[in-house]
Amino acid sequence: MPIRLPPITRNLIVANVALFLLQQVIGDYLLVHFALWPLGADQMLRAADGSVVSVGFRFWQLLTYGFLHGGYLHIFSNMFGLFMFGRIVEPVLGKRNFTIYYFVCLITAGLTQLVVARFAHDVYPTLGASGGVFGVLLAFGMLYPREKIIVFPIPIPISAWVLVPGYALVELFFGVTNTLPGIAHYAHLGGMLGGFLMIEYWRGKLPIKPNRRLMR
Repeated sequence: MPIRLPPITRNLIVANVALFLLQQVIGDYLLVHFALWPLGADQMLRAADGSVVSVGFRFWQLLTYGFLHGGYLHIFSNMFGLFMFGRIVEPVLGKRNFTIYYFVCLITAGLTQLVVARFAHDVYPTLGASGGVFGVLLAFGMLYPREKIIVFPIPIPISAWVLVPGYALVELFFGVTNTLPGIAHYAHLGGMLGGFLMIEYWRGKLPIKPNRRLMR
């Protein structure tokens, strides 16, 4: 029996794949205008076709960067994660709240990356759905802490309450030590932070309370 995806998860996957295919057709245009560029004055960079382009931060990039990817492995890993965990988390949160949750995670991931890039004085674009996907992973861990997950290449099932914080610590280690450069480790952590705050808000555990508690 085929797996039926809930609508928001399905639409997010379709949108990401469609825009990735569009990237392959029109080249650097989407990266120049819709990837997340660092704060500060615009910079002049040379594109792949040899032309010189002006790049810089625009507010809409805090959302659009999450629908662009740097290669087939990049988009496959992100969409696989969204497929695996989005189909479980979305029915619990509901369509409206899952949509809000996902985009909050994308934005907090982007903001975190902007802060880090500002201090590092780096001029490179950030792109990918990882911030949102890591937020969804965090939600899975908080909603189903005792569920077992097998992570390749480890053949032993690991409880979500161990795996998710452990994954966050690994990302923090990679970020601090600059291991695996070219990956926005702090953006991943920012997505998880945004997700944690949203769930705690819905649970009524933050100073600002929702009109009604949506989660236990």
